[in-house]
Amino acid sequence: MSQAQPDTINGYHAHIYFDETSEKDARAVREDIDAKFDTELGRWHHKPVGPHPRWMYQVAFNPSVFAEFIPWLALNRRGLTVFIHPETGDSVADHTDHAIWMGEILELDVEFLRKIADKT
Repeated sequence: MSQAQPDTINGYHAHIYFDETSEKDARAVREDIDAKFDTELGRWHHKPVGPHPRWMYQVAFNPSVFAEFIPWLALNRRGLTVFIHPETGDSVADHTDHAIWMGEILELDVEFLRKIADKT
């Protein structure tokens, strides 16, 4: 089996999970991200969406930002669970085999992703 190459990564998503008790921390992390990094901040989701089992918002960023952003996030996530994955065009593998977790590892709805992949 051939190895996947990093040049197949078009970007990354970081999903910042929160709930009623941690939303204030999630807002502070988001404000810091917006002030410090060249990223695209997604909408707040106050319910599970797609394969994600908890409330969250997404942070999209280019590979060039990874080396600075991810270490900062590891140290400044305020105890929040963060799920990071590359964008290679293989959504199932990106959310499973290629995933990076900070904090609690949650169970994603991978079947949701497989159904979408099967439609394409």
